[in-house]
Amino acid sequence: MRVGRFCFRYRYLPSRAHLPVMAPNYDAWSKEELIARLRDIEHRSKLIPSQKKTISLSTTGGSPFHSERHPRRKIAVKFCYSGWEYNGLAFQNDPTPLPTVEEVLFRAFAKARLVDADAGLDGCGWERCGRTDVGVSAAGQVVSLWVRSVFHGLDTEAPPRPRLSEAPVQLTQVHAEDAGEEDSPVIPAVIDEADFAFTGLDMSPPDSPSEPPRPPGRELQYVSILNRILPPTIRVLAWSPVSLSFSARFNCKYRHYKYFFTAHGLDIPLMQRAADYFVGEHDFRNLSKLDPAKQITDFRRRILSARINAVEPSPDLCGIAKQSGRDDQLYVLDLVGNAFLYHQVRHIMAILFLVGTGLEPPSIIPTLMNIDGLESAKTGLQLPIVERKPEYQMADALPLMLWECAFSDSDVHWQSDSDVNDKVVGGEGEDNETGGPVAEKYSGTGLVRQIHSVYQRSLIHSALEGHFLSSAMRYHPNPPQYFPFSQTGLSTSTIPRLPNNTLPVIGVPLGGGTYRRGAKYVPLLSRKRLDHVDVANARWKNGKGSRRENRTALTSAAEAIGDE
Repeated sequence: MRVGRFCFRYRYLPSRAHLPVMAPNYDAWSKEELIARLRDIEHRSKLIPSQKKTISLSTTGGSPFHSERHPRRKIAVKFCYSGWEYNGLAFQNDPTPLPTVEEVLFRAFAKARLVDADAGLDGCGWERCGRTDVGVSAAGQVVSLWVRSVFHGLDTEAPPRPRLSEAPVQLTQVHAEDAGEEDSPVIPAVIDEADFAFTGLDMSPPDSPSEPPRPPGRELQYVSILNRILPPTIRVLAWSPVSLSFSARFNCKYRHYKYFFTAHGLDIPLMQRAADYFVGEHDFRNLSKLDPAKQITDFRRRILSARINAVEPSPDLCGIAKQSGRDDQLYVLDLVGNAFLYHQVRHIMAILFLVGTGLEPPSIIPTLMNIDGLESAKTGLQLPIVERKPEYQMADALPLMLWECAFSDSDVHWQSDSDVNDKVVGGEGEDNETGGPVAEKYSGTGLVRQIHSVYQRSLIHSALEGHFLSSAMRYHPNPPQYFPFSQTGLSTSTIPRLPNNTLPVIGVPLGGGTYRRGAKYVPLLSRKRLDHVDVANARWKNGKGSRRENRTALTSAAEAIGDE
């Protein structure tokens, strides 16, 4: 209801008493009233401490760094990270339970003085190839950006540098509400100051014209510099010079995801039959999570390959699988596509697990993609139209990895610090930025030794956990095995009851050793359906999206008034 300059909404209380809540109608306000409102908001904001995260690096000690005095070049950086240690890849303004990968990585770039910390991600043209969510790892993630270089003349068309008189720019990229994460206090990344002791870092002004600088013989050791600062859970693998127009996101030819799982209780050939339906272009709205903030209306994506392969050797270090009669052979779904929707891979795996147990037939895959009847024509099957997604839980994040972001050979030429060192013979006294034994510790064979040490410890952990299981099996019986139905000969209606005539609790695998347990399984097509994507998008647009537009309009009005 609208009265004058105010709109009335009603807030519904548990007592059923409806109290009107006044929402300003700024369209009807005069210029003076808008100015008074803005001053009131500004005064209130000063009284409330900001919860937004900013990149702030201590500059105590040493000479100040002036980025405008150094040349820049555009590069691509390939790196890996352990997803379980971070709150996803993308930087978020709002506090998060764990730091994000981009937050820690950008801090390393800024601490190494390869980028201007005050300019933030926008100031260095930061662009990621593919976003990974909370708990998801990557072995070949790629970002492109402008960094400090020893070579002049490579920074044409680089992002403008901020003036020294400008206030620091807040690092802003992704809102937590858009990422679907909950607000929680920040746990800052730990950076060891002792690991950042560059002896050759030149902070002096450029040489005078009477003393022309000597041409540099090699580029900065980007891999070694960054790995000395980054925690062991993030490792830079290689870097590549790229063209000015290169985009880590749009130049990517395809993305390759891996999802690891064991064959326990699963029919692998049946899962492969189902996975074959994914190849080609399909509508994946029922095999992904809708993010209304993005207002996506096209859910068609192309899958280039979907293969389930055995991982050799399978890490059954203690013979536990043979001892218990379980099939714990490790497998991986290799899924390759040009682009993916939000949580698409984890939804795909959740359905493949249902097929592997026998709870759903392989034809459930084309059925869920049969939005407009096209899948019926492709497969020759009589499939129902499924316009709305049935409720089901997606697979666990831990086993998921972004394995590769592929680019054309003409776009990137990956190289390590050792590759650069081999081209130029260095002498004694090499600095830590352009070569030397210290750099080798964090690149080349040194980097391989570090990662191999982590791998060895993980094998020890597997052996210990296996022996815990072996010890428990000496005193407790194995639980009954119901899956896969293709091997046990059972079905949802023939699972034997317990001695007290109650239905047993069955565990539907969700990956990573997690299960959804229940006594009764409801087929997917018989479950409650979510709202149509058009309805969900419209609801967000008229609700949270509208409020966001109002905030943007108010900010624009303030800027317009300030320009007058």
